[in-house]
Amino acid sequence: MDVNSVRLIQLPKIIDERGNISFIEEDNHIPFKIERIYWIYDVPGGQSRGGHAFIKQQELIVALSGSFDVMVDDGSAKQTYSLNRSYYGLFIPAGLWREMQNFSTNSLAIVLSSTHFDEKDYIFEFDEFLKYNKKL
Repeated sequence: MDVNSVRLIQLPKIIDERGNISFIEEDNHIPFKIERIYWIYDVPGGQSRGGHAFIKQQELIVALSGSFDVMVDDGSAKQTYSLNRSYYGLFIPAGLWREMQNFSTNSLAIVLSSTHFDEKDYIFEFDEFLKYNKKL
């Protein structure tokens, strides 16, 4: 995989004077079955999240509230995406390094995952990630 396989997906947005609604459907808006959902919140100023890659897991990351940046790295190139709208999700396929940073106050990230939690699916060291991707 390379950074060009990452894509921003515009989700449906139903505008209503009482408040807008957006939604996500597996195998429709995202190219995988949702096996797990988790969220990231109360990130202290200056802290980052992620800093790892997945061997199998695919993700869709949405900024439900506030904003943050997602840096994606394939070992040769990097791309940074700023998420700040709840009707856009960032699709990240397996095999890419990712790091979330620059969280605004009270930001809330929701992550839809294609797998159940499995610590063996994580690559936590960047050098190991480079070896995995045969980029050294």
